[in-house]
Amino acid sequence: MIISAFPENVERNDSVRDLLAKVFAFNGLNVTSVENCDCRNEQELTDITRYDVVILAGGHVPTQNAFFERLGLKQLLQSFDGLLIAWSAGSMNCAETVYAQPEVEGEGIDPDYQRFIPGLGVTKTMIIPHFQDVRRDIVDGLRVIEDMAYPDSMGREFLALNDGSYLVFVDGVETLYGEAYEIKDGSMSQICRDGESIIYSPK
Repeated sequence: MIISAFPENVERNDSVRDLLAKVFAFNGLNVTSVENCDCRNEQELTDITRYDVVILAGGHVPTQNAFFERLGLKQLLQSFDGLLIAWSAGSMNCAETVYAQPEVEGEGIDPDYQRFIPGLGVTKTMIIPHFQDVRRDIVDGLRVIEDMAYPDSMGREFLALNDGSYLVFVDGVETLYGEAYEIKDGSMSQICRDGESIIYSPK
């Protein structure tokens, strides 16, 4: 089951589903079916225990977060013992408290925009994905990292991941693989390199 970050964009959602189905088959994974959860069938998602794998897709973090809330996904996941996979916005929304860094023009200067919102509580780690690109992004004339994330990290810590790096959570232990940086109290340091792995424990 793929849970969308853009529940109203059914064409995009079907494209993601079809692509993933092809990728699974290409890699020899025996998948019976790949389904979407979006605006067309959200009322039907009352039990996710019948799925072996739940995927949280990428997209706009606050939009997906609101959709998860509508679904009651945090509660549904309490009974799920399969494999949970998340990328991009999906990985960000897994946090107990989500850092929804501004990414759309207007969000960076909107005094009502909420940068910290409740998440699924799968992890305490606040992730900034696609870091190799995000570190150069500018929104509303503000540098996303230096002008936004650094001040926002005072008293907090963010895990910034390059594409290809990932976090695995098993039995209460989080293992970080690949190039990654920690942004904490207004400064940044590299904590893992390509080809390496560490146990990651956010404070």
